[in-house]
Amino acid sequence: MFRFIHTADIHLDSPLKGLEIHEDAPVEEIRGATRRAFENLIELAIEEEVDFLLIAGDLYDGDWKDYNTGLFFAGQMGRLEKAGIKVFIVSGNHDAASQITKTMPLPGNVTRFSPKRPQSVILDDLGVIIHGQSYSTRAVTDNLSLQYPPHNTNYFNIGILHTSLTGRAGHEDYAPCTLNDLQAKGYDYWALGHIHQREVVSEDPMILFPGNIQGRHIRETGTKGVTLVTVEEGRIVKIEERELDVLRWSVCNVDLSECETKEAVYEHVRSAMEKEQSLAEAKILALRLRLSGNCPLHADLHARSIHWTEEFRGIAASIGNVWLEKVRFRTNRKICLEEIVGEDTPLSGLLQTIEKIEFGDDALTALVPDLATLKTKLPAELVDDDFLLESPPGQMADLREEVRELLIAKMIQHGGEA
Repeated sequence: MFRFIHTADIHLDSPLKGLEIHEDAPVEEIRGATRRAFENLIELAIEEEVDFLLIAGDLYDGDWKDYNTGLFFAGQMGRLEKAGIKVFIVSGNHDAASQITKTMPLPGNVTRFSPKRPQSVILDDLGVIIHGQSYSTRAVTDNLSLQYPPHNTNYFNIGILHTSLTGRAGHEDYAPCTLNDLQAKGYDYWALGHIHQREVVSEDPMILFPGNIQGRHIRETGTKGVTLVTVEEGRIVKIEERELDVLRWSVCNVDLSECETKEAVYEHVRSAMEKEQSLAEAKILALRLRLSGNCPLHADLHARSIHWTEEFRGIAASIGNVWLEKVRFRTNRKICLEEIVGEDTPLSGLLQTIEKIEFGDDALTALVPDLATLKTKLPAELVDDDFLLESPPGQMADLREEVRELLIAKMIQHGGEA
């Protein structure tokens, strides 16, 4: 019987992106989250007395800012060496040979697979053979799996590969391959990396992405951890998902349809935040609030969004261990605008003009060349770090609706209700 841990996409010391604009952001907690989650991984490996650890790419997040990243990793590997635990690593697109210029001597328990061709390492005492290949450059578009050796009938075969398979939303299409390509090798277990959400691709044979061990931004929500595998007599007898993250990202949806007063809005938001906090199990919660529903306070929410946001931040602060990353106002009017402003009125004419506002599908950086500089001068509430500079498909439509609603709300507030 032997046991091993499969992990990937650690992105050790991954840099913060834009959090400096949020004065109340738990910057130090977020900056150190990947290290603390990695320490949890090392402690888990030692406590469970696993035989080896597999890291399926993107251990690092590119070249190190300084040697401290390498020193930290070397120290953690030293802890595993003292515990008699071997470590096998393939590099991915973020930590490919071409991406890392600094080096650090590592203890003898660590094996990093070559980027030149697939290698196979045999552990005779366990009856295991591990096959793997690192990336030589960041953008690997070849199907690396085709060159992996066939199944060795004398051992339990494990393949380590950093791949997008046939493609996954939000991830670059690197080292593409098909499920059939992997199954054709006849391996007993495929330890994949690159996709940050846990996904069991196949159970026979077992092929899976463990996801990353720590969410780094709002697009990486939910529980994060590793996969612990137990093998007996050449067969997988147990697959366990073990939680490791120290800071949890969450999108909290709140329906305000029944909220007639400010107090009701506050109550709904507080209740939703407290529920999300309980699910985070005492971890720091980085939360994005998304408000929806046909709300009687729709116009006021949009007209005074910054004011409302600060009050929601106060609720988060009073709960404790909750940081409100952003608020998305997605409510709708309870009655149609025509009933509010009437027909053939000056306001109805303005309304028609506002509703004709259109943006193209180009990124905002193309529309406003100096946007990156402008962004640093805007209030935090007007900036969305994963939005303004990239504007993926569909997000320009979201922006258009936000602008429309803000203009309409302001118009009604300053003249429509008079």
